Amino acid sequence: MKNVAKPQGCTNLKLRQLTRVVTRHYDRFASETGLKNTQYALLSHVVGLGPIRPGDLAKCMHMDASTLTRNLQPLVAHGWLKISAGNDARSRLVEVTETGRAKRAEGQRAWKEAQAALNELLGIDRVAALHELLDACIECLDHDAESSTADEANSAGNGVRHKRPRR
Repeated sequence: MKNVAKPQGCTNLKLRQLTRVVTRHYDRFASETGLKNTQYALLSHVVGLGPIRPGDLAKCMHMDASTLTRNLQPLVAHGWLKISAGNDARSRLVEVTETGRAKRAEGQRAWKEAQAALNELLGIDRVAALHELLDACIECLDHDAESSTADEANSAGNGVRHKRPRR
């Protein structure tokens, strides 16, 4: 049986380091299309889910609304996405344009090359294990965030404030 060592160092730092290295890898491929990885991901989500309300898109992408708003601006400026009126005067919908669909297809070709190269560098088994571990962690943390938000909303009505539990 394998001994499991206690984690050393900061998980957030290690994840950020991994994210930066992986982002640079994908950026080398995506840069040929004029897209950044974040832009390609955003276009892909809107193609798959759109037309979609900005708040729903932010939730699906696990980002806050202000970050999404900043990331949408260059895509709208390039004419790849458009923001149109929603069901009422206060709601909006994010939609992909035909130019955006073409740009996303171009980005998808670059992404496939980047993914194949990453699979080769890390090994397909390691990439599959990484995906499984990341998905499980996201699910656990999303559940924790939803529970904390519900607890805060419930206690806000009676003036009680709770500290987040230490882990």
